[in-house]
Amino acid sequence: MEKFYLSEYLRNQEDQGPAEGTADARARQGETYGEFRKICTRIKEAFFQQWEREENLKSSMEIQKKAIIGYKNETDYFKDRVRSLIREYGAADTAFPPWYEGLTEAVYHENWGLAGVAQWFGPEYAQSSSAKIIGDRIYFLENGKMMRKPQSIEKNRREQLIRAFLLLTPEERLDREVHEIYLLDGTRVTIFCGGMAKTGQDTIIFRRYVVPNYTFEEQADRGTIPREAIPLFKAMVRIGFSVAFLGAVRTAKSTFLCTWQSCEDPSLEGVMVETDPEIPLHELMPEAPVVQLLADNEKLRNISKHLLRSDADYFVLAEARDGNALDTALRIACKGTKRMKITFHTRNPRDFPAEMAAEIVKSSGGDFAMTERKAAESFDYLFHFVQLADKSQKRLRGIFELSYDRTAGRPRTVPICTYDYEKDRWSWRDHIGEDKERYGREEAPEQFRQMQRVLWELANGSRPEGGELGEDAGRRERGEGADRGGIQ
Repeated sequence: MEKFYLSEYLRNQEDQGPAEGTADARARQGETYGEFRKICTRIKEAFFQQWEREENLKSSMEIQKKAIIGYKNETDYFKDRVRSLIREYGAADTAFPPWYEGLTEAVYHENWGLAGVAQWFGPEYAQSSSAKIIGDRIYFLENGKMMRKPQSIEKNRREQLIRAFLLLTPEERLDREVHEIYLLDGTRVTIFCGGMAKTGQDTIIFRRYVVPNYTFEEQADRGTIPREAIPLFKAMVRIGFSVAFLGAVRTAKSTFLCTWQSCEDPSLEGVMVETDPEIPLHELMPEAPVVQLLADNEKLRNISKHLLRSDADYFVLAEARDGNALDTALRIACKGTKRMKITFHTRNPRDFPAEMAAEIVKSSGGDFAMTERKAAESFDYLFHFVQLADKSQKRLRGIFELSYDRTAGRPRTVPICTYDYEKDRWSWRDHIGEDKERYGREEAPEQFRQMQRVLWELANGSRPEGGELGEDAGRRERGEGADRGGIQ
C-alpha cells in the first residue's frame, strides 16, 4: 500500500485552492469579482435616481415584478438600460461570475433578478427538475443528486427576492411563513420563512416539469415505462378505464397523468380540478373542450354539487390531497362517470381504497367499510410509480387491477405488472377481470381486443411472482375458453 503523508496532502490542498461552495471559496470569489460588485452597486443607484426623478417607484416595482415572472418586455427593459449604463461607464471588460451568461445578464440578476439561481433557468440546466436556496447556499439537481453550487446569496438579497416573488400573488400576506407561487413558465416556487425556518435558514424551493413531450414514447425514452407496453396503455385510454396514479412525492405521477390525458379523445368534454395551476391542459389539448378549475378545501366543497350536475364525459383530479377532494372524486365516480383520473400520494397501492376511505370519513363522515367499497368499485387500475436512487430516474413500479370482492367483502387488487429493480425490467400477468372485460367489450370492443392481445404478448413467458392469476386468466393459460380473449 502506498504511504500516506498528511503534511503532503495538506500542502497539495493548499496549492489547489479552496473547494467550490466553501466559505474560503466564496471569500476568494468576492475578491476576484470586487469590480463587478462595484459596477452592480453603481448601476442600481443609477436606476433608483432615475425612478426618484420620475416619481414613479410604483411603476418600477410593477416592471420588476413582471420581469421576475418572465415577461419578455419587462425583462428587456431592465437589460437594455443595464447594457446602456455599462457602455456609459466604460465597464464592458469587467470580470463577472461564470454562472452568468454575460455581464448585462449578471448585473441584472445580481440587482433585481434571480441572483445565482438564474443559472438553473438557463439551457445548461434545462433537464434539472429542482433547485433550492437554503440560507445562503444554492443547490441544483444534477444527474439525480442535489449538488451545492459555488454561488451564494446573502440574507438581504434573499429577502428582496422573497418580497419580489410575493408581489406575484397579491393575496399572499407578507406575515405568512409558507408561500407557494408560480412563474410564467410554470415553475412552482415554495417559500419557507419566518418562524417556519431556523434563523438564517429560510428556504426557497423551485420545481418544474422537464418532460418536453407528454407522450408514452417520451416516457419510454426516459426509461419510466416499458416501450413494448405503449400499445396496451393507448388501448386502455381509448376504452375509458378509471385510473389512479399513485406514489410518493416526485415520482412522475402528474407527468404520467398528463401523458395519459394527452391520448384522450379530444372530442370528449372534460373537467379538471387542481389545487394549483400545474397542468396546462389547454396547451396539451388545445382543441379539447376541457374546463379547468382551481379549487381547494372549502372552495372545492362549495362547487362539488355543481360538478355532480355536470354532463362532462370525464373528470381529472390532480393531486387529490385531502378528504374533500377525494370525496368529490368518489361521488362523481359513483354517479357513473368513467375515465376518471386522479393522482394520490401513497407508498402501497394495495392500501389505496382504505386510505381514500379514511381521508373521506375523517373529513366528511360516513361509514368506513361502505366508503372503502365505493372506492374499490370506482377505479379500475392503479399505476404505482417510484423514484430511483438517481433522482432523475422514475419507474413504473407496478400496475394493479382494482375491484371489490363481494364474496369476501373486501377490495381485491391483482398485479398485472411488476418492476424488477435489479434487472431493470418489467414482468406481466395475463389477467383481465370479468367486470373490466364486460365494460371493455361494451365500450370499445376493438380496443379491448387490442388490450387483450398486447397483454397476452407481454405476459407470455414473463409472469409476476406471487398472487393468484385470477379465474379468467387461469382458463386462458390452460387453453380453456379461448373465445374470451380471442387468443388461440
